Amino acid sequence: MIKVGIVGGTGYTGVELLRLLARHPDVSVEAITSRSEAGLAVSELYPNLRGHYADLRFSNPDPERLGACDAVFFATPHGVAHALAGDLLERGTRVIDLSADFRLRDADEWAAWYGQSHGAPKLLAEAVYGLPETNRERIRGARLVAVPGCYPTAVQLGLLPLLESASIDANHLIADCKSGVTGAGRGAKVGSLLAEASESMKSYGASGHRHLPEIRQGLGDAFGERVGLTFVPHLTPMIRGIHATLYGRLQGDVADLQALFEQRFADEPFVDVMPPGSHPETRSVKGANMCRIAVHRPVDSDTVVVLSVIDNLVKGASGQAIHNLNLMFDCVETAGLDAPAMMP
Repeated sequence: MIKVGIVGGTGYTGVELLRLLARHPDVSVEAITSRSEAGLAVSELYPNLRGHYADLRFSNPDPERLGACDAVFFATPHGVAHALAGDLLERGTRVIDLSADFRLRDADEWAAWYGQSHGAPKLLAEAVYGLPETNRERIRGARLVAVPGCYPTAVQLGLLPLLESASIDANHLIADCKSGVTGAGRGAKVGSLLAEASESMKSYGASGHRHLPEIRQGLGDAFGERVGLTFVPHLTPMIRGIHATLYGRLQGDVADLQALFEQRFADEPFVDVMPPGSHPETRSVKGANMCRIAVHRPVDSDTVVVLSVIDNLVKGASGQAIHNLNLMFDCVETAGLDAPAMMP
């Protein structure tokens, strides 16, 4: 069995890790940390997990106990993994970080967007960006994996085939994205209250969002040089889900966009290219580690429109983290992640 620990177990991504790992045939959760809930049984805080983790209790972070694990997930706010990741790596423990701490390769750029100095710049060179659809082989051998953000996952998967084939103008890309309120985390915030978020929709971060440099970095890797991207996120009155509507201007001879997407993702277990004319819904991926994509070309236009939907807590976070774990430990890629979405 693969022994794993989870740092930051009381947030939405932490409990989602527990939910998914409960059905993983090759994993044993040995430790889960929370300073605020230390000593509390996991099933007391999350009754949906009763019967799955009978003896597991939240504890304070202990490098010795975490270092005895084969892998440790960090489901923490930015800046936390900086302090512990190096220690765990020295102990031989592999680190899978769900925060933004190791996603950007440039420490100065990270500091500019996150308002503090990077706490572990020496680790950035070996951190592997954990998008399996682009980095599968590097992930297999990685000691430190940076799990992509939710918006970056939906946007990158939607644009990859077009950029890799140089089928669109990479200088003028638009990503119009919507997220459910769990994307803001479990902490108490006025903007996430039911009375504030329900029956309303608003954009935020239009002049610059922290996920923008991550998306640009990933798309630039796919294209081979820097891309131009306008990214506008929106908060919508739903619990889970990301819906990304992506726009680009076609260039060159693009005979069959549908075939381009189908061929690119033919061997990807967690990307579903839907039939022509489809409009994927966020509810079709709720609770599942799946990205559903549809590609459209409006009549008499050189514009391409890509629709990309994921569950922000699964394919956009915890499910993708487990996919990385499966690759790192040579498990079946779909282990613990093969359940269909929940509808309604």
